[in-house]
Amino acid sequence: MRITGAVLETSGARAPFTTSRPFTVGELDLDPPQDGELLVRIEAAGVCHSDLSVVDGNRPRPTPMLLGHEAAGIVEEIGGGITDVVRGDRVVMTFLPRCGECAGCLTDGRLPCDVGTAANTAGVLVGGGIRLHREDPGGATQEVRHHLGVSAFATHAVVSRTSVVRVDPVVPADVAALLGCAVLTGGGAVINAGRPAPGSTVGVVGLGGVGMAALLVAVALGHQVVAVDVVEGKRDLARRLGAATAVSPDDAAERGIRLPLVIEAAGSARAFETSFALTAPGGTTVTVGLPAPHARAEISPLALTAGARTVIGSYLGSAVPERDIPRYVELWREGRLPLERLVSSRIRLDELPAAMDRLALGGELRQLIGFD
Repeated sequence: MRITGAVLETSGARAPFTTSRPFTVGELDLDPPQDGELLVRIEAAGVCHSDLSVVDGNRPRPTPMLLGHEAAGIVEEIGGGITDVVRGDRVVMTFLPRCGECAGCLTDGRLPCDVGTAANTAGVLVGGGIRLHREDPGGATQEVRHHLGVSAFATHAVVSRTSVVRVDPVVPADVAALLGCAVLTGGGAVINAGRPAPGSTVGVVGLGGVGMAALLVAVALGHQVVAVDVVEGKRDLARRLGAATAVSPDDAAERGIRLPLVIEAAGSARAFETSFALTAPGGTTVTVGLPAPHARAEISPLALTAGARTVIGSYLGSAVPERDIPRYVELWREGRLPLERLVSSRIRLDELPAAMDRLALGGELRQLIGFD
């Protein structure tokens, strides 16, 4: 079928992306789903730093590639061998497929799926191969790679059954889309990796979509939150979303704040150092941010040993999507998890370069692309 999507032509573009124009928005051909796959009509897709990191080259991927990994949509066609999904189901699309059988999957979320990781790195689907094609300037057929098994910056996507989780249709598309990355990552850093004691205080460093999701989940579970970010507007929003305290990194250092659990969600070496410095003796630092591969942080090994501190890396919030997404849905239905407030703006697909510029400047939480 013919679809419209945003294809990243080359990785490593420089901002402003409204000038460098790394995307081509146009028509592509999408093959029908094969065994174990679904055709999904995209309703909403979030613009995430993980997309930006492919655009700017911090996470190199094969190109051309149709980006987008956080989305929700409606199932329109079902490949062979799938019996637990029907046409018309709303699904959350997640960027880390889980086969359920490999060594990574047997760690209960601590490690990513080996099969899914290999497919994501190659830009193919879990079942192998590529379903996206277009005609190049010379008239030849050209393959377009899949982004993290999803490629949601398009009107439709073919995905593996292991890349989606069904949700009740009462969950709006805007909320469902956020569950696929921001909430799985930020919320999972709290629930799965940090596991704070009841009533304890949680620190969150970096108040983008993932950090704010961590804040909302911690508040929903009854924890006080100390929110840390360099952007004053984000600190103000954090207070409105329930943070007990919201400070800059310098203010946190001057006040000598020390906390039993600190979530690093900014994806920078400086944010990691700040998070570790905020962690009290005996406490835990959970890092979910994805800095550039060459980034290096400096911490004191003595502070680890003498202070009995723990540092935990948590990819996608150590999530098992089939297990975790229903829990977040229930918190939302109870009115305890106002995920709608993470949406900072709604955009069209052709506004993607400007959206990436705003994201790079740190002024957005989640920009959602709508396809209505």
